[in-house]
Amino acid sequence: MPQISVAEYGARPLRVHTLLADVPLHDVWAVDLPRVREGVTLDEFYRLLSQHRLIGRLPPPVRALFGLRFFLGRIFRLEDQPKGAGAASFAKGLTAEDRARSSLAPGTPEGLFRVVYRFENELLLEMHNRTVHAGLLMALAETEAGYRFYLAVYVCKAGWVTPVYMAVVDPFRRRIVYPTMLKNIRAIWAESA
Repeated sequence: MPQISVAEYGARPLRVHTLLADVPLHDVWAVDLPRVREGVTLDEFYRLLSQHRLIGRLPPPVRALFGLRFFLGRIFRLEDQPKGAGAASFAKGLTAEDRARSSLAPGTPEGLFRVVYRFENELLLEMHNRTVHAGLLMALAETEAGYRFYLAVYVCKAGWVTPVYMAVVDPFRRRIVYPTMLKNIRAIWAESA
């Protein structure tokens, strides 16, 4: 599953581009999905992904990596939110129109993340802990052949540990975790047809 160019991603008409304009884009991925029917929305597909428990479908080695990360996170209290995390939320940049358009209120828990917004074809989640202040963007765009699912990661420095942490996890994230997740996303899409 390919990482794609920042230029291709930047050309998509997504709210995240202006909302997180000052936040470094760490990487962006995409997976092409065949047309199952017209008018599929990310909101609809994300509900399907949630029902299929995407993490639970990951192969044992990938689940073991997650388990190790969460184990170390508990020991070293990496999941603790820093003081002022709420005031630093990406949601502070939302307009009244954004809030009205979102199907979930900003700050709604979503697994390990909190929702910044959930539009029909765009979802921005946020994680702010002692290692990173990160955004995870998912978007779905209709193409001639079907759909293209985008997954983008934004990372703000949360302290001295952020560059060290990212250097350690990036090889696993880029070579194992995200390609496997995107493969499972494609499989869930195919099953939904």
